[in-house]
Amino acid sequence: MAHLASRRTRVLTLPVGLALTASLGFLPTGTAAAAPADQAVAAVPADGPTLSYVVNTRAGHGTVKQVRKAISAAGGTVVTSYDTIGVIVVHSQNPDFGATIRKARGVQSAGATRTDPIVPQATKDIGVEQPLTAGQAREASNDAVAGQDPLEPLQWDLPAIKADKAHKKSLGSSKVTVAVIDTGVDDTHPDLAPNFDREASVNCVSGAPDTTDGAWRPAAGESPHGTHVAGTIAAAKNGTGVTGVAPGVMVSGIKVSTPAGFFYTEAVVCGFVWAAEHGVDVTNNSYYTDPWLFNCKNDPDQGALVEAVTRATRYAERKGVVNVAAAGNSDHDLALDAIEDSTSPNDTTPVTRTVDPSACPDIPTMVPGVVTVAATGAKNLKSSYSNYGLGVIDVAAPGGDSTRYQAPEAPADNGLILSTLPGGGFGYMAGTSMASPHVAGVAALIKSTHPYASAGLVKTLLTHQADATACGAPYDIDKDGTVDAVCQGGTQYNGFYGAGVVDALDAVRR
Repeated sequence: MAHLASRRTRVLTLPVGLALTASLGFLPTGTAAAAPADQAVAAVPADGPTLSYVVNTRAGHGTVKQVRKAISAAGGTVVTSYDTIGVIVVHSQNPDFGATIRKARGVQSAGATRTDPIVPQATKDIGVEQPLTAGQAREASNDAVAGQDPLEPLQWDLPAIKADKAHKKSLGSSKVTVAVIDTGVDDTHPDLAPNFDREASVNCVSGAPDTTDGAWRPAAGESPHGTHVAGTIAAAKNGTGVTGVAPGVMVSGIKVSTPAGFFYTEAVVCGFVWAAEHGVDVTNNSYYTDPWLFNCKNDPDQGALVEAVTRATRYAERKGVVNVAAAGNSDHDLALDAIEDSTSPNDTTPVTRTVDPSACPDIPTMVPGVVTVAATGAKNLKSSYSNYGLGVIDVAAPGGDSTRYQAPEAPADNGLILSTLPGGGFGYMAGTSMASPHVAGVAALIKSTHPYASAGLVKTLLTHQADATACGAPYDIDKDGTVDAVCQGGTQYNGFYGAGVVDALDAVRR
């Protein structure tokens, strides 16, 4: 049975030979500095559970200052305030806080970021990875040729995007940083330590940046997801373990996941703002923002969450950041006008509802300007689990698939993606979570080749350089005679692959 925690990230557990199991407008310039906390007043009801809220105001210090007073009067405590984008993170025990603060002058929207009260949470192992055994590692190293890291023969995903050829021309620039907004990154891993950017790393779980040394790492028992993603992007080409798509660039860790694996809005907003203000060039986002898989804009709470994340991603992009995100693992056609969601809210009791993704987007992946990534397997077909949709998917990249459906060519023998795990290990995972960092890595190579390129230009090159991939024959991935998904569009752009599979070689030579 899939753990709830692993559904939040765009990762899958794919037991060998078994079926797939789902696991894992315009803003002014300036600095969005976090403001100190205020003290809440006790003149209003405070008998409800402690919830976290985002309060969206008109941008600017004056308006924010005015709203902060209203927050206090409504029984809220300001955790932090990102004045330039007009997003304030608040805690409150007033059951009517949301309805009250929405009436305050200067407030444009406000919503609870969760349905479960804020309580201390114990860590737990979500157990999604397939660790590489010592025997498998020895066999792989025997197959390695000159210039390859020992485990590179098992990385079928690198030649799938021509990264092996790209590395003969460039490994990427150490002046480029990719931030992994995720569950944390183990920067002590031998394959990550050489390329780790500590200054661009932080813990954002509370919604306010915690720069304590090592706070960006996953704690014991927490998900290895972020560490795996980081290795795919920038594992060093150093004669050890695996090789990243862009092994010469820097990688940072921005931890936004609670110990239980929830990615709440306040943490996600903090992550994007931190990246924008600390020299990050690309962010990777292999998760959806909890507790709603789809956030309906006409709901006062969910609509506020969409607005807050949208402001944060746009702010980051205006600062030059390319934001890349995983499309999701539910095999949904995100271009449909009706999808059934039976998983939300995932932090209390889910209810079944029918949503229109165009009005109820999955965030951050469906936020305008974010590069949305679908997954492919070892046969270069859409992965069986990958979400898709004409007009939604921008590009595709290897995310892995069941070996039963898409087996790689020897010497690789596993259809999943091999990368780094906390504690110096290596292991396999699959999902659009694994596809997105391939795209982030290629974007980093483009930025290395064109250091003065804007975020918009990097995204344009990413899609123009992608290898156009046609829909192909009717999609029957399990060969049972039933079409499993319908691809719409032509060779140059379609719902399965967007503009195509990203091309690392073109990224370093054009």
